[in-house]
Amino acid sequence: MLGRALRAGHRPRSVLLAPRWLGDVEAMLAELPGDDVPVYVADEPVLEAITGFHVHRGALAAMHRPPLASVADVLAGARDGAGARRVAVLEDVVDHTNVGAAFRSAAALGVDAVLVTPRCADPLYRRSVRVSMGTVFQLRWTRIDPWPQGVKLLRGMGFVTASLALSTDAITLDELAADQPERLALVLGAEGHGLKPATLAETDRVVRIPMAGDVDSLNVAAAAAVAFWATRVP
Repeated sequence: MLGRALRAGHRPRSVLLAPRWLGDVEAMLAELPGDDVPVYVADEPVLEAITGFHVHRGALAAMHRPPLASVADVLAGARDGAGARRVAVLEDVVDHTNVGAAFRSAAALGVDAVLVTPRCADPLYRRSVRVSMGTVFQLRWTRIDPWPQGVKLLRGMGFVTASLALSTDAITLDELAADQPERLALVLGAEGHGLKPATLAETDRVVRIPMAGDVDSLNVAAAAAVAFWATRVP
C-alpha cells in the first residue's frame, strides 16, 4: 500500500516499521525528490503497543493529505485526459470498510473516478485504505458538494445518473447494461436506509439488481461490485 501511495505521488511525513522492512522501504523512499523522510524502526510488539492494534504488514506511514481537486478536474483528467466515462458516487456511506471495498472494486473493474458526498466516510481513513488495498491512492476521487444538487453538475458534464435502489419504477441492471449511455454515474446509498428520496428524484434513472432466493438487497459494497462489473467498458 505504501508503494501504491508513493507511485500516485503522495508524500510521506514519516515511516514507522519493523526491521524486516527497512531495506525495502529505504529503497522506495530513496527515489523520492526533496527532503529525506524520517524512518523509525521498532520491533513488532513495540509497534502494536504504540498503535493499539496488530500491525500485520509491519509498516506504517504518516502521509501529507493532498488538497482535493474539483469534480470537473477529477472527471476531465481521467483516462489520461480523455475524460471519465464511468463514475461511482457514494452517498453518505459511513462505514469505512464499505468505502474501502467499493474503491477496491472500482479500481479492479475500470471505474474512472469516485465521488463521495459530504457525509461519506473518509476514503483516506486508515481502515478505508487498508480494505481498499491502497487503491484509494491510485483512483481519482473527490467530494461532490452540495449533494444531491451535484446531480445537475454531472448532467451538465454529459453524465446520465443512475441510482441503485429498490423502486417500483426501477429498470433492471441488465436493461441498463444493454443500453448504456456514453457517460454513466452510478449512485450508491448508505447502509440501511439507502439513497435519499431527494437523490432518487434528481437522478435520471433508478436501477435495481435482479435478486433470487427472497433476498431484496445486497450490502452496498457488494452491490457496487456487481454494478461496476455489469457496466464495465474497455
